[in-house]
Amino acid sequence: MYHLTYLSDGLRVKGYLCLPYGWRLPISAVQEWLQSHYRVKDLQVTELACPIHVTRTEVPEGKWPVLIYCRGGIGRVGQVKTTWLEDFSVHGHIIFAPSYRGTEGGEGRDQFGGSDIEDVCSAYQFLAGLPFVDERRISVMGFSRGSINATTAAVRMKQMYKLVLWGGVSDLAQTYEERIDLRRMLKRVIGGSTGKIPEAYDMRSPITYVYDIHCPVLIMHGTEDIQVDYSHGAGMFRRLQEAGKDVTFHTFQGYGHHLPPAVHAMAIQNMFAWLQKPVP
Repeated sequence: MYHLTYLSDGLRVKGYLCLPYGWRLPISAVQEWLQSHYRVKDLQVTELACPIHVTRTEVPEGKWPVLIYCRGGIGRVGQVKTTWLEDFSVHGHIIFAPSYRGTEGGEGRDQFGGSDIEDVCSAYQFLAGLPFVDERRISVMGFSRGSINATTAAVRMKQMYKLVLWGGVSDLAQTYEERIDLRRMLKRVIGGSTGKIPEAYDMRSPITYVYDIHCPVLIMHGTEDIQVDYSHGAGMFRRLQEAGKDVTFHTFQGYGHHLPPAVHAMAIQNMFAWLQKPVP
């Protein structure tokens, strides 16, 4: 796993690149690809030790599919879960996780699904140019607030293979009404309330873009989620169905925003099984 600096809108932002288990690259190679893509020489790369406990060690050569993991939260709340990257890496995908601008020493300011969307799109463009990446199979997953970034990136990057929304916000105005504890942050970051600038909340709501999504969508949501109400997932599923989109819904009956370990492992397994199914 590598913690690296890359460019987005000219800003130096942070992200994590995790290779499939058993595969390694010298830091110099990662630095060379960053330099070649962004034409900047001093983008930092740090290799991180990963305590992955699996037995599979043989990884075939070839072109790899990619999953871009869009974290939830903002700032230090909900930072990239490197344990998730480790869990994902045993499923035959390269994993990339943007930290979002303004976080972990990155430049700029996270706008909760505003200009920080470019951090995902820039990562997509960098990954698509790597010699060991199958650019036809780059997918994106958004957890919680990350669903905003993931959905908008899937709309902008027309070649995105698949989209996963895990416990994801689908209507940010609804979140503003439901999560009184988040209102102060939302007004500060977005610039006002839903009553003052409703268009800014619409722009950040995945449900706004259902007709613009052109890849298959998987929605995963717990019925007892009190951080992002289950109705976000159910409503997004219904709207996508009405729009005639290819959508699958995995419901976790009786579970909340964060799943217990065994259920979490099953959810990851099912997610990658869905990602690996060919698109008709």
